[in-house]
Amino acid sequence: MKFTIDWLKDHLDTTASNDEIIETLTQIGLEVEEVEDQAKALADFTVCEVLSAEKHPNADKLKVCMVSTGKGDPVKVVCGAPNARTGMKGVFAASGTYIPGTDFVLSKGVIRGEESNGMLCSERELLLSDDHDGVIDLPADAPVGERYVDYAKLNDVVIDIAITPNRGDCTGIYGVARDLAAVGVGELKDGTVQPVPATLDGKGDISVEFRFGEGEPQACQQFAGRLFKNVKNGASPEWMQQRLIAIGLRPINALADITNYVSYDRGRPLHAYDADKINGQFHARNAKKGEEILALDGKTYQLDETMCILADDNGPLCIGGIMGGEESGCTEDTTSLFLESAWWEPIEIAQTGRKTGINSDARYRLERHVDPELTIAGLELATKLILEICGGEVHEITVTGDVQPEEKVIDFPLAEITRLTGLKVPFVEVKAVLSRLGFWVAGSGDVVKVAVPSYRPDIEGKADLVEEVMRIVGVDNVPVDPLPRLTSVAPKMLTTIQNRRRIARRALAARGFNEAVTWSFVSEKEATAFGGGQDELKLENPISAELSDMRPSLLPGLLAAVNRNTNRGIANLSLFEVGQVFKTAAPDGQYNYAAGVRAGLDTYGQVGRHWQGKAEKPDVFEAKADLFETLAQLGVDPNNLQIVAEPATWSHPGRGGRVQLGPKNIIGWFGELHPKLIKDLDLPKNIAAFELNLDAIPQPRAKATKAKPALTISDLQTVKRDFAFVADQSVEAGKLLKAAGSADKKLITNVSLFDVFEGSNLGEGKKSLAIEVTIQPKDKTLTDEEIDAISQKVVAAVQKATKAELRG
Repeated sequence: MKFTIDWLKDHLDTTASNDEIIETLTQIGLEVEEVEDQAKALADFTVCEVLSAEKHPNADKLKVCMVSTGKGDPVKVVCGAPNARTGMKGVFAASGTYIPGTDFVLSKGVIRGEESNGMLCSERELLLSDDHDGVIDLPADAPVGERYVDYAKLNDVVIDIAITPNRGDCTGIYGVARDLAAVGVGELKDGTVQPVPATLDGKGDISVEFRFGEGEPQACQQFAGRLFKNVKNGASPEWMQQRLIAIGLRPINALADITNYVSYDRGRPLHAYDADKINGQFHARNAKKGEEILALDGKTYQLDETMCILADDNGPLCIGGIMGGEESGCTEDTTSLFLESAWWEPIEIAQTGRKTGINSDARYRLERHVDPELTIAGLELATKLILEICGGEVHEITVTGDVQPEEKVIDFPLAEITRLTGLKVPFVEVKAVLSRLGFWVAGSGDVVKVAVPSYRPDIEGKADLVEEVMRIVGVDNVPVDPLPRLTSVAPKMLTTIQNRRRIARRALAARGFNEAVTWSFVSEKEATAFGGGQDELKLENPISAELSDMRPSLLPGLLAAVNRNTNRGIANLSLFEVGQVFKTAAPDGQYNYAAGVRAGLDTYGQVGRHWQGKAEKPDVFEAKADLFETLAQLGVDPNNLQIVAEPATWSHPGRGGRVQLGPKNIIGWFGELHPKLIKDLDLPKNIAAFELNLDAIPQPRAKATKAKPALTISDLQTVKRDFAFVADQSVEAGKLLKAAGSADKKLITNVSLFDVFEGSNLGEGKKSLAIEVTIQPKDKTLTDEEIDAISQKVVAAVQKATKAELRG
């Protein structure tokens, strides 16, 4: 909910600074989501005058305007607004101005051959409303050159707070002021609304009746209305328009603006009907199947029997508590007004709101519970404003139904405050806090009686009262005490392999994979293709011929899932599984594996085609990255791993590899799927996969062999040098990087490959590998001679390891 500081001070007498108010709101549970300083945001916009507005020579819907800004020569502006005309006053933004409504910085430009050096602004571009049908049209006496925020008096601070569903009392600014006064930020001003006496006899010729059927939900519990005569519905006063504009509402007319004002000021939604458009008996009932209504937002809504409406003899006039109808709305021609203030069942309003999809200000407040005592008071406040602004005469209030606020008195043991929060608050302070919040406190012993005000239905018991005291006294004042240790440190519950399975799942899910759980049985064809098919792994009584063998790999099940998804039109997907595979029938022939496949155009951070970039196919490097990220999450140092260009049997012979810790400890495989396998299994193209043997990862040491060295961060700036080497195409980039990094292990902290190039000018069978070497001085800044010496070491180390030559 939005409000301005000036509006808040209508109800709060305070000398607190804006920052103090903002900080206190969050402390007491009214979380500040946004603070908008209008004077700062709109400081660069000025009042201007359009000296001429001529048709653009090259565009039918554009005009070339000469604009006087009050400074220097007139400025040429190309404008497409239909209301731009000679002699009008508007709001000007010069080149270089940030436009908040469209989130861009305005620059000079040429539009259809005509230079444009600024712009005339609409209300939407200044975030004043959603109106973008034309530019702002100011009165003729608006002073040219003056800042628009000063002229329009928009130099207030706007605060947007989040209202939880239980705090309907704070959907009005008066309720926010009451909470701030309770915490001591200021004094709450008297908000009593005095009754406005009728100037016409009786209640007029419009009465209200309830027509709810037996057993039907009755959303409207109480209806209060008042008939006005001879009103003049023009523009609302400037002060009211400025307040509504500041919180993002567009002024419509005086009657609509008054109802919006009361809704925000007191949290009491109202609705105004043109009384001359009401035909027959005005009544509340549930809608009939097939009824519809054209609402004030210009949309037609279908109604059903669960929705409460206000209607006349011709049909629906308003979706009760949600939004009024366009046919009965007030216009500038309205002279007779029927003003409604009703109490609605919050749950019924919420259900109707969800069905219609309407998120109106009225629904926002009514579904959070509006104080029943505001039903009449809100009507009286609106009556006072209407008579002051629109004039006219008024009948007495007519009331149908009755809502009696529940009288709730709670026995409150003061010791509960300390027991639940640890706070030790004297009774005098407890009583003062609750009294300022509107509660009535009686008694002086260990247990006192507290009466709950009608606007706080969320207070049910003593724990709720403790919460009220705590949030006002301050959550920051709650003492921080460590919990007592009841037992010793809990013993280790999960085994190493259980932990690894859990970590692998999380790592792969974080890389965009979806987990699959497939059968532990595969067909003989699939088992043979992935290194299985032995007689000892065949089932004696298989479920079906397609599930005849224990799986030697997780990949057959994942690939079958890919195939099924592709056949149903889902071609881009990534799947993983963590489970057991069976290499032999012996007890030690069962292993825990993690495997993943990417298919179609699904890579890390990308799913399918997108206009922002070229869609990449999963390849060997994608599979390698998935495998290495999983290993990193499992605590394996990538620098200790060996990558061997010997792919698995299921992998493309030139696009796959093996990861190992020595030749006898193979950890995993990665690569693109073999073309023959794709053909034999009738799989889609572009599939990359990996397998990881979780059991092959060395067990963590029970005791660390050496302490981890202390972290040392140098204050000296790093030095980076680029090298390009020409090497045989058979030379692995990893070997070259390792050689460069070993040239000076104390000073070289990182080596990375940033370019690979192959071309005829390099020679047949040659390629260029460009690397970046990062040198980190430790004790002193390195001289040019020392840096050159390290560079020579890098070149020598690479030449020795790979026979590569520095590219000329």
